[in-house]
Amino acid sequence: MKKIISMILVGGKGTRLGDMTKYKAKPAISFGGKYRLIDFTLSNLSHSNIDVCGIVTQYEPMEMMNYIGNGASWDLDYTDGGIQFLTPYLKKEDIEWQKGTGHAIKQFFDFVENYQSDYVLILPGDHIYKMDYNKMINAMEEDDSDITIASTRLVQDDLHRFGVIELDESNYITRFLEKPNNPTTDLVSMGIYIFKKDVLKELLFSNTDLPDFGRDIIPEALKQNKKILSYEFKGYWRDVGTIQSLYNANMDMLDNPGFLGLNSSKNLPIFSRSLNLVPHIVLYAGLVQNSVIADGCKINGQVKHSSIAYQVDIKSHSVIKDCVVFSKVQIGEFVHIENAIINEGVIIPKNYESINSKCVLITQENLYEMGEIRE
Repeated sequence: MKKIISMILVGGKGTRLGDMTKYKAKPAISFGGKYRLIDFTLSNLSHSNIDVCGIVTQYEPMEMMNYIGNGASWDLDYTDGGIQFLTPYLKKEDIEWQKGTGHAIKQFFDFVENYQSDYVLILPGDHIYKMDYNKMINAMEEDDSDITIASTRLVQDDLHRFGVIELDESNYITRFLEKPNNPTTDLVSMGIYIFKKDVLKELLFSNTDLPDFGRDIIPEALKQNKKILSYEFKGYWRDVGTIQSLYNANMDMLDNPGFLGLNSSKNLPIFSRSLNLVPHIVLYAGLVQNSVIADGCKINGQVKHSSIAYQVDIKSHSVIKDCVVFSKVQIGEFVHIENAIINEGVIIPKNYESINSKCVLITQENLYEMGEIRE
């Protein structure tokens, strides 16, 4: 019997990230050179000593499953619990595809029942933040709320992408608006929920079809006068659901040497799986300024204010500035690229130029739409 178990939702296609998620689940996307997005959630669980984690998959899960393995890199390889992958399955005559976040959890409620937990922590696997979930759990226990939702405050331009929360004077949620056109507050849901297990079961298995947490389950819980507490998180948090937001988060990291303590072994460090590659090397013509370079890279050009993932090869006389470069990219001589994310495995030919006023995604397929070969 466990006090709390966790479930991570990683099944969405992440279509707003374009070809980055063409062959992989969004939480497997690279961040900050050496990390994957899923690293943040798994590290938070490890530091919070939550030792049961069901990872609910659907879309292109293979690379992520191989990366996580048994969870040892995050100290989540427990015999009684640990990491378990919950994949779509055949039910009667049809595969049970997920209709929404709530339906995804409902599919695997046997997993929840197996541990007889008091609480269920439901998490997204593709956000960048550091949180001790125990503080949220303690707030819920002290208040004896039925549901607790982690919330944070955002600038006006981003509010339409999220569930907006209205509160009373005691921090109880009185209204929940999923992706409203005209938001009434700047407080949004982080997509992190703690439910009393029996309350979650009641909502999921009611006679009403409630496929999605933000759109259906939370509004229904409010109608039923469930006690829903807002736990306001005041640290750095980004939902990198768009190309621009992923780019911005990488730039935030480069502009702030203390970003989330990524270079520190103290204060909830973020773990990742080591690929056991050789160290990166900067050759005689290479220059690196204000950048992150992962292992296995060979740099013989100029890298300025950029994040470079594993096994990237940059030839001489090339300039990469204000860019996010994913793994296994090959960049030829006399290339000049600014303000771009370069997708995994792209081969950039000699004399290619792509100088942009705002971030673009460069893939092998759109290479000549995003830039050109200079004569």
